[in-house]
Amino acid sequence: MNYTNFNKNEEFFVDMQRCIGCKACEMACAECETNGQESMIHVNYVDRASTVQTTVQVCMHCDDPVCANVCPADAISKDEFGIVHTANTERCIGCSNCVMACPFGVPKKEESYDLMMKCTMCYDRTSVGKKPMCATVCPSGALFYGTREEIQEMRPNSSPVNTFLFGQEVVNTKVNIMMPKGSNELIIY
Repeated sequence: MNYTNFNKNEEFFVDMQRCIGCKACEMACAECETNGQESMIHVNYVDRASTVQTTVQVCMHCDDPVCANVCPADAISKDEFGIVHTANTERCIGCSNCVMACPFGVPKKEESYDLMMKCTMCYDRTSVGKKPMCATVCPSGALFYGTREEIQEMRPNSSPVNTFLFGQEVVNTKVNIMMPKGSNELIIY
């Protein structure tokens, strides 16, 4: 496959405040042939009993992916574009180490396949210059794939954040969470 159209300047942005819980992203992801008709993005309710607020759970594509670091079979890899790929089917032993280690709770073990699966930022699409499926169907703009300049023009009152603190561990990611301008440039979990 020719990956010369991959644009290193394009990034993935998630604006949780814009998510309306429609799950169009889940449906579009499930239509992707490389996922076996399973959605690799998940829409979750914050507190269903008291609010309709939803959040989007997508792979954050960490700079130093702990899921890959704890894999005893070396099945998970990160490429030169910063994409952390789903487990290689020939190598994955289904141990779930990656599932337990991910600070964002992203990898899921698909029991029917005995395989870890997660978002690959639609690598089959983004590597040839297309946008991820979920970002192309999001009606509220909660998911956006493009340049920092584009998102800053679209959302002048928000700032992209891709540094997270889990206890004393700092995690930098390829995916950005949009935060109100002036808030922390670091998200603490």
